Amino acid sequence: MQLARVRRANGEIAFGAVHNERISIFAWPGTLGDLLASPDPAGLAGQLLAASKATEPLASLKVLAPVDQQEVWAAGVTYKRSKVAREEESVGAAQFYDKVYTAPRPELFLKATASRVVAPGDPVRIRHDSKWNVPEPELTLVISPALKIVGYTIGNDMSSRDIEGENPLYLPQAKIYNGACSIGPVITLASAMPALPGVEIRLTINRGGKPSFEGTTTLAQMARTPESLVEWLGKEMDFPDGAMLLTGTGIVPPDSFSLASGDEVRISITGIGTLVNRVG
Repeated sequence: MQLARVRRANGEIAFGAVHNERISIFAWPGTLGDLLASPDPAGLAGQLLAASKATEPLASLKVLAPVDQQEVWAAGVTYKRSKVAREEESVGAAQFYDKVYTAPRPELFLKATASRVVAPGDPVRIRHDSKWNVPEPELTLVISPALKIVGYTIGNDMSSRDIEGENPLYLPQAKIYNGACSIGPVITLASAMPALPGVEIRLTINRGGKPSFEGTTTLAQMARTPESLVEWLGKEMDFPDGAMLLTGTGIVPPDSFSLASGDEVRISITGIGTLVNRVG
């Protein structure tokens, strides 16, 4: 089952199950985040779907990011391609990226608060003080307060490579700013997700209506498991509202490429769908 969060024409925010470009609205007093935080999200969603009496075409609604109050975190250097890219952009700190790739402890950082997450179809941004910017297409884990992976969605971790490359201590500025994170368009519940090693991630960046970069990878290329990332994330922190965790990227455009205003970023992940944003 896939779940989405939407805004109706009257401004009401609702959520429900998506199938064949339509959404069955759930009549329930809680939020999507409340459902995901329940002991059995799939079971509860099944009950709400069976009771749903309102089905609407998605095209008539505004699809929102499937985030309510959850913090959004991200992991870095989880693919070899990402490790190599980080070493190339920051020669002086290359040893640290090499070490974190093989170390038991992963790189984890806060990416966004819920209010800063960009909805599908809305513009992501590049920093005015950066000249080398890329999207990072990432499988995103939907984590319950009990630190269980209850679903999966798509994340775009916008990154300023020149800022991070200048000094690794600038990572928060390279990664965290207005318009730096988009998530969606739907959440695929864990029970409906294909076997992860075979899941493909595809990135297409269109410029002037034509592809200017395309790349693919699979989750089999990840050096860490989703479960281990969640375990590290929850070692010394509680998440009463749950969390979203972007799991790193294995697709990095060449050093000669940088996003430009007006580019269209398309991220597709097997079993979930496609997240589309333009660059503002």
